[in-house]
Formats: sequence, structure tokens, C-alpha cells
Amino acid sequence: MTRKPAYAAAAISGLMVLSASCHAQEEAAEKKASGMAFGTEALLTSDSDNFESRRVSVEFFPAFENADRYLGFRLGDYKYQQDSWRRAGKKISFLARSIETRTANGGQMEAGVFEQGGHTLLTLDGSYRIAPTKSTAVEFLLTRDWVETPKSLDRGIDFSFLGVAVDQGLGSHVTLVGLLAQQYFSDGNRRDHGRIRFIYQPSLDLGLTLQARYRTYRSTHEDVDRAYFNPKSYSESMLAVSWRQRFQGWTAAVTAGLGNEKINHDLSQPTRLLDVSLQSPVRGSQVFRFNAGYSRSTTFSGPSYQYRYIRGEWIILF
Repeated sequence: MTRKPAYAAAAISGLMVLSASCHAQEEAAEKKASGMAFGTEALLTSDSDNFESRRVSVEFFPAFENADRYLGFRLGDYKYQQDSWRRAGKKISFLARSIETRTANGGQMEAGVFEQGGHTLLTLDGSYRIAPTKSTAVEFLLTRDWVETPKSLDRGIDFSFLGVAVDQGLGSHVTLVGLLAQQYFSDGNRRDHGRIRFIYQPSLDLGLTLQARYRTYRSTHEDVDRAYFNPKSYSESMLAVSWRQRFQGWTAAVTAGLGNEKINHDLSQPTRLLDVSLQSPVRGSQVFRFNAGYSRSTTFSGPSYQYRYIRGEWIILF
């Protein structure tokens, strides 16, 4: 067994349908103090290996000020399947978020207990961002969760991920983002991660960015008995275009990328990425978040592995 620091990092979003004027919601909520809220969240994933997962959750927030400041609880029901293999799980989590909407500084956390297949895990998904200067931001990332493949879930293999990312502005149009991280698996494997992203914004008004991305990792154990995709070394270079726009408080974003990956410094394959997201105004009597995505890369089943996901969350403030 490897060391298991209780670290975690994250991200969350969702799909449902919302009706009501978002501008009116935002104005009404500005006048409200913190109150209670209830919500529901769903996540569906599928891939070209016929592995599917489904998470449906209910949420209760005894203190909900807005979408960037709350305390709450989530009860999640999980279903996994691949061909004739099936697995179910339950997770109860504590949620906390306190982020400054304008600057994105602050932190968020989801800490829970996750039971599946007779295995129990204390999970954690959190991040904290600070800005030491006007042009520099530092974000600490922590995650602990199950490795979601049939063989890993059967064996109760989990991972702990600890990373730090730095955003450095180079003038008003260019940002450089770097990340260093380590990922510890409970089967004794460790990965050392490095990522860098060069972001160019041709116009400050269009919400359009052009990005050059590079990521790499090295594993200490190459043989994990095919419990999960685990090359000794992996790298990917990608060019991406991203568009982000706000309208009446709503935020929409689209990112598309084309790249090339190298596995064990030998096999080279093209990769693709597409992600879309939509979020209602942060200050509203209802909060709606949605995102969906698609990626194409290599896994141990072959070079044309495809992964799809759709996620949604709907919260109503009382």
C-alpha cells in the first residue's frame, strides 16, 4: 500500500431545465439574506468500452447565500455497469463553498463517505485559490476517490491527488498556467504530473481564447494487472479554442481541441476534446448548472477510446 494523504480536488456541474426570468431572479436574490435551499444533481457517463456510470443526488443547504457561497449536504446514488457486470454505491457528503465571484479567489470542498461493493472510502474533493499579486494566482487542488473501472471497483482501488497550479498574467492578453501534482494509488502505484497551458486572448471583449496545452505524467508501476489504463509515461500536446460569454447574468462556454498523445515515448495517436457549459446567474432564487463533453484518446482497449459525459444541477432557494 502507498501513502494515502487525505487530499482531494474538484469540480461539479449539472443538467435539468429551469424556467423563470434570470434577471428577475438575480435582483430578488440580491435583497435576500442567506436561507435554506434544496437541489438535485445528475451525472451520466459512457465510453467506447461499454462502461457506463450514473449518479443521481439530492441536496440540502441549511445556509445558502448564492451559488458561490453556501454550506450543505448531498446524498448520492451511484450505478455502474459494463456488459453483464453491475455495481451500486451510496455516498453522503458535506459541501462548502466560499468564492469571490469577480476574482474566483476562495475555496470549495466536498468531503464524504462512499460505499460500494463492500468497500468504504473517505472521499475529498477540494480547491483553494489565492492571488498574491494582481497578475498571479495560486490554486491548491486535493482529491481522494475511487478509480472507476470494473476491476478497480471490485478491488477497492482508490487514489489521492495533490497538486498546485499557478496562473501568471503576462500583460492583458496572455496568461501562462502551470501545474505540478502527485497521484497516489492504493495499489502502490504513483504518478507524477506536470501540465502547462499558454492562453492568448486576442480581444478582451469577445470572450475568445486560443490555447496551447501540454500535459504529461510518469507512473512508478507499469504493471497494475490492467485494473486501469497506466502507461509508464504519457504526454499530450493540444491546440484548443475556447469561447466564454455572459448574457443577462447567464454564463455560457465552449471549448474544442485537437491534439496528439505519446504513450511510453513510442505510440503516437491523435486526441480530441469538446466541452460545453451553461450556468444561471450566481445570485438567483434558482441556480442551474449544466455541462457536457466528449473526448477521444487511447486506453488499454485501443487507440480510439471515446468518453462522453453530461452533468446537471438545479437548486431552489427558499
